[in-house]
Amino acid sequence: MIKIENLTKTFRTTEVETLALNKVSLEVRDKEFVAIMGPSGCGKSTLLNIMGLLDNPTSGSYFLDGKEVGSLKEKDRTNVRKGNIGFVFQSFNLIDELNVFENIELPLTYLKVPSEERKRRVNEIMQRMNISHRAKHYPQQLSGGQQQRIAIARALAMDPDVILFDEPTSALDPEMVGEVLELMKQLAREGMTMVVVTHEMGFAKEVGSRVIFIDAGQIKEQAKPEEFFENPKDPRLKEFLSKIL
Repeated sequence: MIKIENLTKTFRTTEVETLALNKVSLEVRDKEFVAIMGPSGCGKSTLLNIMGLLDNPTSGSYFLDGKEVGSLKEKDRTNVRKGNIGFVFQSFNLIDELNVFENIELPLTYLKVPSEERKRRVNEIMQRMNISHRAKHYPQQLSGGQQQRIAIARALAMDPDVILFDEPTSALDPEMVGEVLELMKQLAREGMTMVVVTHEMGFAKEVGSRVIFIDAGQIKEQAKPEEFFENPKDPRLKEFLSKIL
C-alpha cells in the first residue's frame, strides 16, 4: 500500500538548514497497524505529513498503491489524498462554526458526494461511533475525547484506504485517553490500515503489527511489539525505553 524509499526532508530558512528526515525507507502493508515512536523533534510528524500528502519530501520516493506521489504538486496531492487517506490530528482540527454532523459531512462535500449519499454516510458513521445524539452539538460543547471521536468519524466517512494518526491522545485529559484508544483498537480489529504516531506504550504493544523507532530523522529500529519492547537492539531505543517504561 505505502512504500517509501530514501526519503529526505530538509527545512530551510535564511540562516538555518534543518534535516528532519534522513534517508528513511519503510513499507506499510494492507490492514497493518504501524506505531511510530521517538523523542520530540525526531521527525515523526514530518514523516506522517509526507505520508498524508500534506507536504513533499526534499528527495526520495513515496509510492501509494504503486503510484509515485512524493513529487506531486499541491493540487495533485489534494486530489490523490481525497478518499484515499484519512488524517487525524492531535488538535482535532474541527470547525467551531459547524455542528458535529456538518463537520463529518464536510470532506464528503469536497468530494462532491451527492446530498442524500452524504446524509446516509454521515448518519451511518455516527451510529457506528455512538455519537448520533451529538449530531447538533458544536465542538466547544463537547469534551476533548468526544471531539477526537468526531475527528476520527470525519476521517472514516471518506472510506479511506489508510488513516494516519498524529499523537491522537496527546491533547486529551487522562480520563479521555482510554475512550479514544478503545475506538482505535476497534478499528484495528476491523482491519483498518493505520499508521499512528503515539507515546502510548501499552497501546502500541497490544495493538501494533509493528513498532518503529525514529531518532534524529532516521529509523533506528523496527520490530514486532514484543521484540521491540522486550528485546530492543539499538542503543538509542534502549535509552528511550529506559526513560519511559
